[in-house]
Amino acid sequence: MSTSQHHTEPEPPLRRLSTPRAAALAGVVFAVLFGTTLILIRLDMPDGIEGSIRWLNSQQNAIKVATVLMPFAGISFLWFIGVVRDGLGRYEDRFFVSVFLGSGLLFLAMMFVGTAVAAGLVSSDTGATDPTARAQVVDFGKMVVVSVCQTYALRMAAVFMISLATIWLKTGLMPRWLAGLSYLAAVALLVASETSRWMTLAFPAWVLVVSILILARSASRT
Repeated sequence: MSTSQHHTEPEPPLRRLSTPRAAALAGVVFAVLFGTTLILIRLDMPDGIEGSIRWLNSQQNAIKVATVLMPFAGISFLWFIGVVRDGLGRYEDRFFVSVFLGSGLLFLAMMFVGTAVAAGLVSSDTGATDPTARAQVVDFGKMVVVSVCQTYALRMAAVFMISLATIWLKTGLMPRWLAGLSYLAAVALLVASETSRWMTLAFPAWVLVVSILILARSASRT
């Protein structure tokens, strides 16, 4: 009577995932791509309804480039959120992290919507036959872009900054001057976002500062 022996191969040991060091560059990539997208869309954009047709006609190529860059900026921003959250480690607070993640995702979703509306205005431009109707559609679309990006998305960006600055201030994971700078920039976005369309650039500039600091810290640990 023969017995068969079944040999089972040992399972490979499980390893803990670690954040790739190159992921820290995500914030820099986001700041560059998002800032470029904003400049391309907002360049020569009139403040009111008047001149919307002229803006669309003169900036069609720039808007097309912006709509191509925006998805990549969004992907980089998601990586940036992951890098920042990974840096919190065991100091992560559920309440503030929930606000941090929610506001960041809402900001990104609104910017996608605003960019998509701008892309729709450019794409539908060739099929318009009634100049009056076209002007009304462009006016409406432009104001949607401005409202979504400048009024709502910026407020979510400010909440994103405030929640993250509060975590840093309570845990000491980042310098106090960065937390203070984050509070000041967030208040500026909340209060003065309607006064200037270029106020939106304060957010990618802040992300750039945070990313450079994260990169400097990761380089000093090697």
